[in-house]
Amino acid sequence: MGGKTELEPKVNTFLYLQVASSDEEDAKAVYKSRIADVQDDTLYIEVPLEEQTGRYKRLFPGDELSAYYLTEGGVKHYFNTHVLGFRDDVIQLVAVRRPDPDSIRKVQRRSFLRVPAVLELAVKLANQVRFLAYTDDIGGGGISFTTDPRWAFNAGDVMECWLLLPYKNGTIEHAFFKPEVVRLKKLESGRNQVMAKFIEISDSERQKIIRYCFERQLEFRKR
Repeated sequence: MGGKTELEPKVNTFLYLQVASSDEEDAKAVYKSRIADVQDDTLYIEVPLEEQTGRYKRLFPGDELSAYYLTEGGVKHYFNTHVLGFRDDVIQLVAVRRPDPDSIRKVQRRSFLRVPAVLELAVKLANQVRFLAYTDDIGGGGISFTTDPRWAFNAGDVMECWLLLPYKNGTIEHAFFKPEVVRLKKLESGRNQVMAKFIEISDSERQKIIRYCFERQLEFRKR
């Protein structure tokens, strides 16, 4: 890899990590680590710590990680990586693959990963009309879905939604939220695409969606 760009994680940068796991609690946990050394295609990081519990996370070679770090202005930079091995220094360090600069995604604080996904969405409009739709993409900050043109939408409309989330381990969750319509697009098929942002969603419901996005991202990487 060539010289470091401004974007790339450097020594002493804090990393926030999630570890891919079929265990729901494990997959939700966020760990904090610090980059101790950067070699050609490897980052050496301190053993990650879960700040809430003060517990260290034991990692194994091959573990898939979703990581982000913050740069000035609170911009989050996301990348996926995996554990390569370990190095004993004064303390044990975890070797993870250094991300290709092109694979680092810049995300403003408070915005989230978006992944393409066709999921069942139950929608309830302000006039109590209910119908089923299918999502085009979802993320921790909003969704887009396609509907039959007979359901009329306008920008600014608020609805209630229940999203069906099937996880890799076979469990199924429902996430409830209230989104607001941001934009509408007429598709060539005659259907409408509705783009909406969450205006009311609990943290636990948002975590369900982020976990699904994370699993989907790992799937795309393996293709």
